Parts: sequence; C-alpha cells; structure tokens
Amino acid sequence: MNKPYMGKILMVDLSNQTMTEEAIPDHVYEQYLSGMGLGAYILYNRMPAGADPLGPENILGFCSGFLTGTGSLFSGRWTLVGKSPLTGCWGDANCGGTFSPAIKHCGFDAIFFKGISPKPVYLYIKNSKATLKDAADIWGHDAVETEEILKQQYGQKAAVAVIGPAGEKCSLISGVCSDKGRIAARSGLGAVMGIKRLKALVLDGVQQIGAHDPAAMKRLSRHCAKWVRMPLPLTSGSVFARVGSFLRVTPVVFPQDGLLYANILKKWGTGGMNQASIEMGDSPLKNWSGSNRDFPLAKSKKINPDLIKNTEIVKYHCYSCPLGCGGICATKGQHAHTHKPEYESILALGGLCMNEDLDSIFYLNELLNRAGMDTISAGATAAFAIECYEKGILTKEDTGGLELKWGNTESLVALIKKMINREGIGDLLADGTKIAAAKIGKGAIEFAIHAGGQEPAMHDGRNDPGFNVHYSLEPSPGRHTLGAHLYYEMFQLWKCVKGLPRPSLLYTKASKYKINPEKAQTAAACSKFMSLANGAGMCLFGLFIGVKRVPTFDWLNAATGWQLTPEEYMAIGERIQTLKQAFNIKHGVEPRDNFISSRALGKVPQTEGANKGRFVDVEKLAPGYWDQFGWDTTTGKPKEETLRKLKIK
Repeated sequence: MNKPYMGKILMVDLSNQTMTEEAIPDHVYEQYLSGMGLGAYILYNRMPAGADPLGPENILGFCSGFLTGTGSLFSGRWTLVGKSPLTGCWGDANCGGTFSPAIKHCGFDAIFFKGISPKPVYLYIKNSKATLKDAADIWGHDAVETEEILKQQYGQKAAVAVIGPAGEKCSLISGVCSDKGRIAARSGLGAVMGIKRLKALVLDGVQQIGAHDPAAMKRLSRHCAKWVRMPLPLTSGSVFARVGSFLRVTPVVFPQDGLLYANILKKWGTGGMNQASIEMGDSPLKNWSGSNRDFPLAKSKKINPDLIKNTEIVKYHCYSCPLGCGGICATKGQHAHTHKPEYESILALGGLCMNEDLDSIFYLNELLNRAGMDTISAGATAAFAIECYEKGILTKEDTGGLELKWGNTESLVALIKKMINREGIGDLLADGTKIAAAKIGKGAIEFAIHAGGQEPAMHDGRNDPGFNVHYSLEPSPGRHTLGAHLYYEMFQLWKCVKGLPRPSLLYTKASKYKINPEKAQTAAACSKFMSLANGAGMCLFGLFIGVKRVPTFDWLNAATGWQLTPEEYMAIGERIQTLKQAFNIKHGVEPRDNFISSRALGKVPQTEGANKGRFVDVEKLAPGYWDQFGWDTTTGKPKEETLRKLKIK
C-alpha cells in the first residue's frame, strides 16, 4: 500500500556532528499524523524536563505535513517545533511556500537537531544523503542573500530554510525563513537555530510521495477546487471599511461563511480587511490602548488594500494552493521586489504604532523578513517602547536620541533597525516585551502586552472573545491561528462532526461574551481541529472555506486507507493538543501564568470606540475549556486517566 508518510526521520546531533536515520512505527502516525503531531511526539519523549531552550538539550524540528504531496489541496505547510525561548512553553511556528514537500522528497517526514555545533554549519541533503557543511562564509548574511548564495551553489530547485541576523544574534522574537522572505516567525525558534550555530538547511530530493487511493485524492481535490474558483462580486477595497463600520454599530450579527473571505484573499491577500478590521474593533491600536477613533478612516485609508494591490506585480501560490493570497510587489527603495506584507505585519507596524506611512510598512516588512524577525512581535515591542517613552519610563538618553512618539515613522524605522542589530535600546527590546519590561522596571510591565511572554497577533479578543481564550489557554500562548468564534463559524465543523453545536442564524453581539458549556465546546473543537490540521500540513485560510468544501477528513482517509470517522480524526487532534499541554507540565509551566495581559482582556474597559465596555473573563472561561480535554479544571494539567485514555506515557 502506498503511504502518505515516508516512515522515517533524520536526527542530527550538532555537538558531535553525527546524523542518524530513524524508522518511525506506523502506530505513531496513526496516533499523531506527522507535522506538529510527530514533532510533539519526538520532543515530549526525547527532551529532558527543564531543558534550557537555548541549551544543547533543546530539540529543534522541521516537520512536513502528513498530507503534503498526496494530491490534496491546501496541504503544503510545514511546522517548526522546539521549546520556546520566548515563553518557556511548547513552541511551534508554521509556514507555507515550498519547503514542506522538500523534506519528504529527501525521504524524511521531519528533520530534528539537538546539541550545539562548535562552529557555524548548514545541513545539505541530496536525496537522502545528509552532510553538515561549513557556514562561515554565509554567517552574517541576511536571509534572502543567504538563500540566493545557496541556490546559486546547489541549483534553483533546492529548497532552503535559513536564519537571518536576528536569529544569529539569538533574538527571542526571531524565526526561520524560506522562499526569500516567508518566515516561520512565532515562538522565537530562530534563536534556537542561532544558538545551535545552524545557519540553514538545503534540501534537494526527488523521492516520490504516495497515497493509498490517488484517484479518490484527485476527485476530492477537483470538488474542492470548484468551491475555491467560485467567484463573488467584489468591488473596491474601500467598501470593506464601510462594512467594518456597519459591523461596529449593529447589535446583531450572523455566522460568517468563509467563501467571502476566500474571495477577498484571492483579490487582495490577507490585507484585504485592513480598514474593516480597524473599524469593527478587530485590530488593536496604539499598543492596545486605542480604538477606531484614534485611527479613523482618514488615517486607515492610507493602508487601503487597493493601494497595496496596485504595487503587486505577480501573484504568489504556496505549494498545492489554488487560492494564491501571496504576492510579489514592486516598491520604492533599496529592495525593488518584496513580498506583499500580510495583514498582521501591516497593522503591527502600522496602527499598533499609529504609523500611517505605507512605504515605511513595506520597507520594515522587507527589513524584518531579511533579518528573520517576527513582524508581529517587532511591531508590538516597538509600540510598547513608544508608550514607555510617552509615560516617561524611557528617556531620550535611553533611546540613543530617538523621539519615540506615536506616528513618528522615522524613529520607528530607526528603532526596529536597532532591534535587529541589538544596538543600544534595540538590545534591550530584541527579546520582546515581557523581558524588556522586567529589565526596565518602573512599572513598564503595565504596557507589555503578551500571553506567557509572546506578543499576541493583530486580532483583539475584546472584539472576538475566542481569540482571548486561545491566546491564553493554548499550550503555545499568544497564537491567533488556532481558534476564535469567527473561526468556528467558518470551519463549519458541525456539518461533519457529530455533537457539535450549530450557530444560530442570527445572534446578538452580547451573546458572544456569555460563559456557557457551548462556548467551551466550540473553543475546544477549534483547538482539536487545528492540531489535526497542523499535523496534516493544512492551511488555515483553506480551512476557512468550510470542512465540507475542503474535505480534510476525506483526504486523510483516501491518503491512508484508514476509513476513520470525523470524530476519530478529531480525537487525534485532541491527543496532539493534550501531548503539547503535557509537554508544558513536564517542563514546569503553570498554565495560568500564560493568561494574556489585563489590558487586552479589557479589565479596565475602553470608554470609547468599537470595544467600548467589553471585558473577557478568561479566569471563568478556562475551567470549561480545560474540562473539554479532560484536564484539571483548576490547574489546566491533563489528568492521569486522560493520559492513559490517549496512550500518552
């Protein structure tokens, strides 16, 4: 039988420069898939309790998706895993592009690194033959330059993952880059790669990837493609600003269908909702203290999605993606061609810092991609520093002469350059808001917005309480790609999974803030489904189209021949989620310490704007969510009977 997985991993010990191929039993894939699930299985079982995230015992894994290469759509994502030096928790980062299939083409489902190399190296794999090579000549180059150098040497078909200067300097908000600017940005895992003195991976393989029933895979993908191609009439980007304004004032809403968002992604990319998100209260502004009144339409029109689309010269599709939300843009400045900035980057470098200058956002996005620094955390940390300066906690002497004021584009650019290079005030800020606030003191922690040490994304949980639940309660805190009320509506899981609640056709906004068993059930369903999806290598944006239209469960069955029910696949997601939580407990993490900062919860509610008067009580929401997984409702620790049931030792 053709299998969708390769059945083995590569373990690289950088301390002694050895490489070992290991066969992985079928039952591991049956329990965890690959991707994030396989990564969790290896890290939980192999990493000793209390391992230093920046020490030799931390294991860094590059994990391909279970469905990658099988003929399914939206299945080209890879997961970077390790113990996060930013949070001390389970760490992962997710990325698209072309790197995921390259791992499997080399004959492996994942490549893991332990130890610390005595000198800078990179890993080169030709088919399944792996070699560690001297990286002295490429150490110090930015991520794009390094990839270009390596592709000139090994050919344009080689896939490259690399750290930039931020990773080399062990910034705790650095990530790992591929495809000349795409970045697995979250959890600070670029710092782990940097401390290990591992500059890059270069993969060049041709091994085939199988599937149990290729004809069924093709049939299911044709069905999915019809939905993706379904056109909806969309006019100008400015229309969505008015939509956002309406959603801000209307007291009732209806469940969202992801087909609309898919069409927005096709036309504008993730930035299509820039103005709408600001108007409706989805986008945090002014370091989470502001509202749409601080960044009204007169300001947000400067980041109108049409302005960004007008710079696009070519659409960009990830591997196996029919949507193509990415793009290469032609802009002013040193780097003529650049990746189109994502919504998260635009708002983190824009409204969060009250910066209206679109050219500077393009410039900073490229600068951070080349440096390998997370744009979300970089923008959030800059906003924190600006507020500290405004409050007199930081002075002009502290900043090296920079006047850190809201909307001061020149000083924002200079500050982020300092962070990338760890120069002056930038050295203090290069590890994120929580660590910077602890070093600064003077009450700075009040203005450091984070969950467990990680800066949350540009989706305000006071607008959608589901974001605050997942920011606070996921094993990897501060993450926006795992669940929300909106996500549950668009996934439409109730159409396949028995027992899940169907949203009302019309409901009041106020009902989103009520605490009841249904809220816990839907939040847990999102977590289970996304753990499964990240094991499969699925794209969140594709999943938004709906589980009947993007048939993840059916693809898994056609790829494997297992014939499991949707409920049984959700149980695999539950097992992966619980294993990540068990990893945290093993390493001494107290789940309650990861609750998001009080400002983001609305403990002091805003007095104006879209989120006026709103408060999300995570303390009361947590027990219900934990109970859905069989975790202790007081501590968040998985119960022994739960671990036994899930066969987690």
